[in-house]
Amino acid sequence: MNIAKSDYGAILVLSGPSGAGKSTIINQASTAIGDYYFSISTTTRKPRMGETHGVEYYFVSKEEFESDIKSGNFLEYAKVHDNYYGTSMKPVNDALSDGKLVIFDIDVQGHRLVRAKMGDITTSVFITPPSLKELEDRLRARSSDSTDTINRRINNAKKEIEAIGEYDFVIINDEVEMASLQFVSVAKASRLKMNKEKLQNLISLWQN
Repeated sequence: MNIAKSDYGAILVLSGPSGAGKSTIINQASTAIGDYYFSISTTTRKPRMGETHGVEYYFVSKEEFESDIKSGNFLEYAKVHDNYYGTSMKPVNDALSDGKLVIFDIDVQGHRLVRAKMGDITTSVFITPPSLKELEDRLRARSSDSTDTINRRINNAKKEIEAIGEYDFVIINDEVEMASLQFVSVAKASRLKMNKEKLQNLISLWQN
């Protein structure tokens, strides 16, 4: 008998220090990883000039955000300067239902939250430059951050690297071409991960 394939999607979590090249790798690999949804945050702050709803953020009212909090629709959220920011599960669940790979670019704590909530369909990869010295060189070469900001990011990176063992895969971004190929392999592998329901259905169908 034929065992039906589920069209339900999967989750791929990316973490790594600022300057590791995560966005560059995603952009370079985007045409090779199939249909995906890049998770963006929801906020109650007003759009700035040039920002578009559904691109930089989902912009919603305070009332709508608080209603979703009560309904348990946020993976995580915080209130900053009287505005809410959070990761809504509604677009994530819609993308999963459409069979898409959902990509999160989040920090170590965010990875733990996703694991706790949707661990059976989650694959994770930590992307890092080959050394702290290389990271510092890249941050300074960008010339877009103050010295204080760079130092803060370096200190955060020192803490983040200690959680590297919590991830399924590690990509050392020494050469973007190679790192992108490795990312494509991880993305394709993540689509093969089955949740508990799919596994139970497979067992039932296989035995019959």
